[in-house]
Amino acid sequence: MATIRAAEIEKENLEAHVELCQQRYEHLENRLANVEQKVEEIHDDMHSSHNSLVKVIIGTTGTVIAGLLSTIVVILMNSQ
Repeated sequence: MATIRAAEIEKENLEAHVELCQQRYEHLENRLANVEQKVEEIHDDMHSSHNSLVKVIIGTTGTVIAGLLSTIVVILMNSQ
C-alpha cells in the first residue's frame, strides 16, 4: 500500500520522483557493494583452499614415492 502511495506521489511531483530515485540508487549501490565484498571473500577462500590442496597433493605424492622406494629396497635386499 505504501508503494502505491509513493508511486502516486512520484507521478504528481518530479522532485519526489528524483528523491525516491536517489534513495533507490543508494540502496542498490549498497547492495552491489555487499555482493562485491562477498565475491571477493569467496575468491580469497578459494585461493587459500587451492594452496592447501596443492600442499596436500605434494605431501601425498612424496609419501607414495617414499613407500614405493622402500618397497623396492626391501625386494632387492631379499632377493640377494
